[in-house]
Amino acid sequence: MSQHCRPLRKAVSTTRSAIRSYATQAARPAKRKLNVPIDFGNTPLLHHSAKSFPQTPGLPQDSSSTRLNLCQAVNEGLRTALREDNKVLCFGEDVAFGGVFRCTLNLQSEFGPDRVFNTPITEQGIVGAAIGMAAEGAKPVVEIQFADYVFPAFDQIVNEASKFRYREGSTGANLAGMVIRMPCGGVGHGALYHTQSPESLFCHVPGFKVVVPRSPSQAKGLLLSSILESKDPVIFMEPKILYRAAVEEVPDELYTLPLCEAEVVKPGADLTIISYGRPLYNCLAAIEAAEKVSPGISIELIDLRTIYPWDRKTILDSVSKTGRAIVVHESMVNYGVGSEIAATIQERALLSLQAPVKRLGGWTTHTGLAWEKFIFPDVTRIYDAILEVLEF
Repeated sequence: MSQHCRPLRKAVSTTRSAIRSYATQAARPAKRKLNVPIDFGNTPLLHHSAKSFPQTPGLPQDSSSTRLNLCQAVNEGLRTALREDNKVLCFGEDVAFGGVFRCTLNLQSEFGPDRVFNTPITEQGIVGAAIGMAAEGAKPVVEIQFADYVFPAFDQIVNEASKFRYREGSTGANLAGMVIRMPCGGVGHGALYHTQSPESLFCHVPGFKVVVPRSPSQAKGLLLSSILESKDPVIFMEPKILYRAAVEEVPDELYTLPLCEAEVVKPGADLTIISYGRPLYNCLAAIEAAEKVSPGISIELIDLRTIYPWDRKTILDSVSKTGRAIVVHESMVNYGVGSEIAATIQERALLSLQAPVKRLGGWTTHTGLAWEKFIFPDVTRIYDAILEVLEF
């Protein structure tokens, strides 16, 4: 391991007396150009051809496919669910018109106003109605226009929906098929009320699954699993910056991807990076930069996919192999998803660790318009964390 690290160390520091070999301290940092726009047209995280489907467990291998962005994939997932089960309903603010991001476009014209309809501006009422419908056997898929607006519904989520299956006990009643969709995360200009990623708040509440897809094909498969297969209600958080940016081939047929299972999207031997949603693209860019500087280094990248309940086995197996771990997420680092994962790793795999677990998240501050791009983990911050952990 130490031999592999030497070229990487040499590239960023000429002496071991340096405290940390950050990219900003490199002799010629301009050559790195780390914080450049992600090339979504070439990233291996997306299926640019159906020929790469076998690389992703769970995707149909011989299906025809269509090139879709993430917004269109969500729309296709909803359309497929509405066709598959007449108990599926879609509603929320402006949903009949397609929603603010057009994820529900044309669904009402195809399935009618009894199954796809608008609601008043009342997040608590939307979720409360969904709970009642699901309790009677329907599969309501509701949209909260932005994750930032979900908080009026918090009481319904925490005190009603999450407790429903537990409270019913041996009756077997549940809220299967109830899904709360919400666009989340930054877009570069969302400011205080259109950038939040509140997943860690929901992960503190047993009774819900919390899912964040990274791509169109993942969004369709995970959404269909949430609606058609999950026995628990699901909070389905869609990184809105990927709605138009992430475009790939998506299988046309109905398929589901497993909830509560992480995916190793890039194997490696020397360091494990765990992330989900939009930051995965920054993680891969940082990994490629680090491995280019030091060809002997091999870094594993894991997409958590389901944030709660999360796949402990896949993460612990990986960290036990690599001995090093970094957790990256866009939401604030304080009391975040990374804290839970780091604590679990250090409880269950301490003797395998060769360095402390590193957490990278948004800074603990509100997202002012002028500062948004400086708050979330970018490629440079992730690259620096890779150097720090490998050099420990």
